[in-house]
Amino acid sequence: MFLGLPSYASKEVPFQTLTYPEAGTPALRLTFLKFKTLMGGVGKEHTYITDTTAENLSGKVLSSVNLVLYVFDKSHARIGDGNINLTNVGPGETVKFEITLYASGVPASVSVVGAAPRNSSVSVTINSVPQGAMFKLDGKEMGTTPKLVEVNLGKHMLEFSKEGYNTGQFPFEMGPRDANGGSVSYELGTSAHDTIELRDGSVLSGDLLSMDATQVQVRIGGNIQTYERNQIKRVLLTQRDPVTP
Repeated sequence: MFLGLPSYASKEVPFQTLTYPEAGTPALRLTFLKFKTLMGGVGKEHTYITDTTAENLSGKVLSSVNLVLYVFDKSHARIGDGNINLTNVGPGETVKFEITLYASGVPASVSVVGAAPRNSSVSVTINSVPQGAMFKLDGKEMGTTPKLVEVNLGKHMLEFSKEGYNTGQFPFEMGPRDANGGSVSYELGTSAHDTIELRDGSVLSGDLLSMDATQVQVRIGGNIQTYERNQIKRVLLTQRDPVTP
């Protein structure tokens, strides 16, 4: 999170306004403007920035407030998270800052919860689109999606892989909202190349050029390679848009 004065127009329609905490006497009113995409990103994975204001509603000085921001897509699947850290906010005072975070989809709504101790764990379902992807949690192989795993509160990294799709990484943070169960879903992008599995166990990634009764031609790294048909165990073709003449 970056603190500083944002340069947004006062008449801009808020993306979402909420109070914290949701139950009981509110201490903060948080207003988020539209999430803006920064340059770069692959597929649905982008870095977003939003101008934010926080108004102290408590009537006393908030010396230290640490919150976790959750970002959801239109189906309410969590696609990203960030942190909000405020210090010495006086009664009635409004502070303005920017939040920068990474998300694997288009933000449609947000929520905030108080940051929790990192020595607790919660059960969370790890899923992918399509399902059946191998995944690692913090570098440890966990099996295939969907799967229920125990995750400590705090920041983590998921890594996904599936034949015929690009590999992907998804950083996320578990918080107290997930104490009664939650889920994380990641959408894998289609591979840009065909996959050719040989009978000796080798796997090639390239462009299938031709196949007949005796030979198979594949372009790999710009070089055309020829294999006997009996060397090929399986071919997985990536979907491509038709070429307009």
